[in-house]
Amino acid sequence: MAIIEVDEESFSQALTKAFEREMPVILKFGSEYCSGCQALDMELEELADSQEEFTIFSIDTDESPELAEEYDIFTLPTLVIYDKDQTILYQKEGIILAEDINQIINFKEQ
Repeated sequence: MAIIEVDEESFSQALTKAFEREMPVILKFGSEYCSGCQALDMELEELADSQEEFTIFSIDTDESPELAEEYDIFTLPTLVIYDKDQTILYQKEGIILAEDINQIINFKEQ
């Protein structure tokens, strides 16, 4: 599964469609100028290449400041993980390894 770029205009509809699939959703808030965001992108790409069990959205906070405000994003990168029941399961600032993201998602599934 690829990482899907969304903005304020496309976010709501994309999130609704993802929830209809009843799978976890990962939101990555970042910026193209953020080196930590680029490192997190590599981890998310690794995760996306290995599994099809969730949807990953990337939100550029420079282009979508209202979404960043809605999710109380103050530090980049920030990862938000929704479980398949549309509940925020996890929110953390900084770089997170693909294997750790996978464990968070799989822990909730058990």
